[in-house]
Amino acid sequence: MNVETIVHPDSCYRLAEQKAARYFASLYNQVVEKTYVSALSEDIRLWKRSRIHRQPWLSLLLRGKRKSDTGNYHRHIQWLKHTGKLDDYLDRSVSYIYMRDLGKVMDSPDTQARIQRLAADIKNSLIQSTAANRGDQPDFISLAGLYRWAQKEGVETAAIWVIDKLRHVSTHIPEEMNAEHAQRKLIKIIIGVVLHVVEEMGDERSPAERARRLDEAIRLGYSYGLTYPFIDDLLDAQVLTVQEKAQYSDVIRTALLTGSVPELGEWTGMNKAMIQFVHAELREAFEYIKHHQQPETQHLFFEQTYVFFHSQELDRAKVLSHTTYTNEELYIPIILKSASSRLIARSVIRAPEDEGFENRTFFYGIYNQLADDFADMFDDQRDGAVTPYTYYLTYRNERPDLINPFELYWSVIYHLIHNVYHSDAKTREIILDRAINGLKRCKARIGTEKYNDIMEIFACGNPAFNRLVQQMVQKADDVDFFDKLLRDQLVATLKNDRKEKEVFFETVAMAREGINSSLRIAKPDGSPAMKETLIDAANYSLEGGGKRLRPILTWVMGVQEYGLQASAIMPLLRSLEYMHTASLIFDDLPSQDNASTRRGRPTLHQVHNSATAELTGLLLIQKAIQEQASLEPFDPKTVIAVMQYSAQKTEDLCMGQAMDLNSKGKTLTLEQLNTICFYKTGIAFEAALVMPAILAKANEQDIAMLQSFARHAGIAFQIKDDLLDLEGDVGLLGKPVGLDVENNTSTFVTILGKEGAQKAMWEHYCLALDTLTEMPRRTAFLKHLLNYIVNRDR
Repeated sequence: MNVETIVHPDSCYRLAEQKAARYFASLYNQVVEKTYVSALSEDIRLWKRSRIHRQPWLSLLLRGKRKSDTGNYHRHIQWLKHTGKLDDYLDRSVSYIYMRDLGKVMDSPDTQARIQRLAADIKNSLIQSTAANRGDQPDFISLAGLYRWAQKEGVETAAIWVIDKLRHVSTHIPEEMNAEHAQRKLIKIIIGVVLHVVEEMGDERSPAERARRLDEAIRLGYSYGLTYPFIDDLLDAQVLTVQEKAQYSDVIRTALLTGSVPELGEWTGMNKAMIQFVHAELREAFEYIKHHQQPETQHLFFEQTYVFFHSQELDRAKVLSHTTYTNEELYIPIILKSASSRLIARSVIRAPEDEGFENRTFFYGIYNQLADDFADMFDDQRDGAVTPYTYYLTYRNERPDLINPFELYWSVIYHLIHNVYHSDAKTREIILDRAINGLKRCKARIGTEKYNDIMEIFACGNPAFNRLVQQMVQKADDVDFFDKLLRDQLVATLKNDRKEKEVFFETVAMAREGINSSLRIAKPDGSPAMKETLIDAANYSLEGGGKRLRPILTWVMGVQEYGLQASAIMPLLRSLEYMHTASLIFDDLPSQDNASTRRGRPTLHQVHNSATAELTGLLLIQKAIQEQASLEPFDPKTVIAVMQYSAQKTEDLCMGQAMDLNSKGKTLTLEQLNTICFYKTGIAFEAALVMPAILAKANEQDIAMLQSFARHAGIAFQIKDDLLDLEGDVGLLGKPVGLDVENNTSTFVTILGKEGAQKAMWEHYCLALDTLTEMPRRTAFLKHLLNYIVNRDR
């Protein structure tokens, strides 16, 4: 065991606790003696000059036009730009981030220059994004936006890694937890750590060094951020039993005290599978952070982390039924945990010690914590959680000694403005902007009546000061912040994506069930035995449990997008699956890919023989033509157009397979491989999209967009197949892995390598998504189809 990583829990926590106690005592005295009121009242009067403007009487008639709908991201940005408010909005938003997350002072010319540059960069990005994007989702909180940023910075590998990690985390968040907020916190921490690193690097770094540091920052941010969903939220939620929480906490505590993650040990609870995943993921994250710590900073990192964890444990252990908590017991742990979280972030990236940062961050933390606790007060009260607000609401009448948390909040604000930031005007403006904005958001969320009721409770000891504050809440404009807009948008996006994903899989399941039930080929009465053998062979191949992606895609486009009757296009769905299954039978033959397993079962030529397999493939092709010819509800010319298109694409598929067979044992260029991939895979996706569009008599522009989408989606699909052949799970795939190497086949992996293939897949993902944004029709299903393509495990 490395002695330098051992933490002495009593001494390190006691020292931190003493510092927090001194801070709390000074705040307590200010509240009791009301020494903050007069100075802070004057601060608010100075502040309101820039936030409350006397309006001419005519403007009252136009009041509705002066407001923006902050629920619509792009419209709000456009409104800010149109009204000339965008620059001020971004300046205060970036300034707040520099104060809160980076611990900077506002009276530094260097800091102001950096704020102005970052605000200008964000403005340019917002204007371009808003002009190009018709939807509500900012492109830089989308997977494609993240990957495009990563390409510019040269950190595509880290972006692909973190996208995959975030996907796995999202699938392991228990239902009892708030999945969107858990993911939001994790993403926020990753962004915060990246910002720390960007700030520490400055401008004098080579592109290679910048990329290296950003790659590391993404991984460190994820590794640290993972503690929020899988330690904080998991222990707060009603997921684990009391015994499981104790066992889990012991594992975490041991890791922080010894610098080594212990084995999970015997776990008998119902959450064993989930905990095993969490333990393995946290162990990997822990080791990554530990490995990237300097020997001289490891001890500090583990001490800070232990203080953070222990203060949370003390806070979490409180129960609302306990009537005798002291003010110190209520506030000191939250002072420590709120300060420690940002101190750890700086320690994670190995930033040099900065006493000014340490002190500012220590004093600043409780400002955010009290604001967050106020915002969550009613949810916390419902859940029986102990916070300064819920405890005061519960016992204020029986416990006159309890300090009013709302008064303490304003005392903290006074302390920050005057004692920490030395009465700097811009600091005063930003802190008061944030405070008033928090109250305005609360009032809008819970309603005026409930808000006034709660204010009567919390402001009863200071009515004059409260009247001043409430005037600001009612009248002040331009106090909103970009990070709040992003927070709301990110949560809304995550919720919407989850709902759309559920609809996607429900649609897939429903469509697959309908398709599967209609695929079986019936045996006509009096059929010759040999024909029955071929039909049995065809049904054997059809019943293999395939994904049915192509007919499902046709069903969605035909029924949901073009409004065609499901029963009317059923023959088209069958024809697509018959053609696809026939192509697989031919692909598997000894003369072609010589596969022994398909869809988890022996291939058809293994069950029968090659001749029977060949004839069965031909039979299925003929059945497909028959099905297309039976599209009776449609105009005959349109049906003929579909059949002509189908015949042409079948020719292309045959050519693609011939090109693939001819390439065996040869080293292909990327261009050649893209061509083969398009003819073998992209064409099939195109047909599934275009054939229902032809039946619906879509215009040429619509069809051209569908073809572009299909090309890129098909290539992404094939690259994922190649990656799965490299490292997929045989049990999930239903076929052997490693066949490409065994058959000496050129693939995206053999040409580009694993990382290069992943980058190419995400490039085509982005190009396909770009096409979707141009489509006039609703594209949620196609977006989630793309996500499925790149994230599937079979």
